[in-house]
Amino acid sequence: MRQNPQRRAALLDAAIEVLAREGSRGLTLRAVDKEAGVPVGTTTNYFADRSQLLVEILHRTRERLTPDPADLAGPLDTAVLLGRLLERMRRERSVHIAMLELRLEATRRPELQRELSGFQGAELEANIAWHLEQGLPGDRRGVVLLYLAMLGLIVDDLTVPELLEPHSPEALIETMVERLLPQDAPD
Repeated sequence: MRQNPQRRAALLDAAIEVLAREGSRGLTLRAVDKEAGVPVGTTTNYFADRSQLLVEILHRTRERLTPDPADLAGPLDTAVLLGRLLERMRRERSVHIAMLELRLEATRRPELQRELSGFQGAELEANIAWHLEQGLPGDRRGVVLLYLAMLGLIVDDLTVPELLEPHSPEALIETMVERLLPQDAPD
């Protein structure tokens, strides 16, 4: 297997675009070669098979969606942080859609399901811990509920945005935070 990190990242970025545009069935090693503008067979030199490519895409989506440390600095406000998350998802639309495709593909591939469950579980735990360490309002269950609510909002915003047109996503985020993480809740 080749080890050029820049080429590997470019191939994974191309794979994300193919996955987002064509869905899981359209994701082939040749399609990635074509999207990346590299000679046929290049992707095969970096990934043993499609299963390995899917797992690597999972990890690459997180690299691309990790917030800039500047977005997490200063006085922290949960609604502002979630608004920035929504902005990031809109900016990186294809990355998030590819992630949704990976979730669907995981329903058919037990090995991807295990990888996705472990990966998402660790990420959720890290987010809960960070939230609590920062002293933001709410408890563990409230953070999980907020995660689930934001996931639904993001999925609808990315897939059927007209559904949310009568509602301001920013106002919905404010209401979610107020109701799920009340400021005056007992510890």
